Amino acid sequence: MEYPQLKLENQLCHRLYMASNRIIRNYREPLELLDLTYPQYIVMMALWENDGISIAELLEKTSIDGGAMTQILKKMTDKSLLSIVKDEDDKRKRIIKLETHGAELRHKAADIPDKIKCSFAHMTEQEAQQLIELLDKVNQG
Repeated sequence: MEYPQLKLENQLCHRLYMASNRIIRNYREPLELLDLTYPQYIVMMALWENDGISIAELLEKTSIDGGAMTQILKKMTDKSLLSIVKDEDDKRKRIIKLETHGAELRHKAADIPDKIKCSFAHMTEQEAQQLIELLDKVNQG
């Protein structure tokens, strides 16, 4: 081949794309039981960790695009998982609060990380930690 740099097998980005798709597919079944999409699950994890944060803080924590986040929050509000209220100190700011149903899902979701980890049984804990560190470097930009 005249341009080996264009071979798919030489592309880091394609490997990341394939890995991302595989991981999200692995989440599909356990998340269907909770009636959540993967992006909604990411939002829920952020809120389970820190309920009552602003939309700006949520965007920063999750790295989800603002336009996509608007749609995600709308659907989650419609499912009665969360509510969006005005900040009492700054009326321009919107705060996201878990509703009872959203808070209760935390217990049902508690085993999902272990289920996903099982789908990577061929990887050691050390390799998984190494991968996390490498991906953090990639995501620092």
